[in-house]
Amino acid sequence: MDIGQISTAMVTPFSSAGDVDFDRTGQLIEHLIANGTDSIVVCGTTGESPTLTVDEKEALFKYTVETVNKRIPVIAGTGTFSTKETVKLTRMAEKAGADGIMLVAPYYNKPDQKGMYEHFKHVAGETTLPIMLYNIPGRSAVNMLPETIIALSKIKNIRAVKEASGDLDQMSEIISGTDDQFLVYSGDDALTLPILSIGGNGVVSVASHVAGPEMQKMISLFKKGQFKEAAKIHRALVPLIHALFATPNPVPVKYALNKIGVETGGVRLPLAGFEGNNDAFDAVWESFKENTLFN
Repeated sequence: MDIGQISTAMVTPFSSAGDVDFDRTGQLIEHLIANGTDSIVVCGTTGESPTLTVDEKEALFKYTVETVNKRIPVIAGTGTFSTKETVKLTRMAEKAGADGIMLVAPYYNKPDQKGMYEHFKHVAGETTLPIMLYNIPGRSAVNMLPETIIALSKIKNIRAVKEASGDLDQMSEIISGTDDQFLVYSGDDALTLPILSIGGNGVVSVASHVAGPEMQKMISLFKKGQFKEAAKIHRALVPLIHALFATPNPVPVKYALNKIGVETGGVRLPLAGFEGNNDAFDAVWESFKENTLFN
């Protein structure tokens, strides 16, 4: 599963009526490819997957694969709290031509470690696509422990994990316990540089919607051994990253995209708009764009 250094967890653009807007989705895909995205995750949490119908997800899988046209890998977010529905969505993604799937830890029903292992093992047995696990205890209410991820990494087509626990010790344990072909990505933009420093592979990012070139520059400097320069960019990115998560994701990043002329519309309920936070975000954004590190 070669998804590069920066995989963007793509937002889902909506029309003014709240429907999936495929014209805007196409424009967003072109923006991402032109601005530092190595691969795209479609219908992930940032894509508001809990509010998308099965039919909308299937249409987005097909449209994204066709629009990308093999220029970069497309990873379909097919994980749900239902193993049966996850298999159904995974088969749709496979039929659509996705390059891989991302499976979030089942949310709300709070399975134990054995339940999570059996869930992922079952889905892996129903597809030939490479799989990225997604551990995000802040949303799923369960933390997939390192020993579970390490055990799952021994299944042939489970090839990577998006680790959004925020725990670098946990990430280190996963990296140490898996072989070099198993890829570990940060699910937190602010931990992109730290995870690289402990042997991780990159980030599944939200900030790359609006700061892809800057993030690629930071990673490139790190890989060249220019650690102080990379750290300066990291520190310059952190205020923007924090601003992008000042209210529930993807509310701020959709605001930021609309601000730069990449129209994505609003969000679906139960998420609410960005009113009242605009001025604070705008100040951070202007400071970011004026930073001489990026000029």
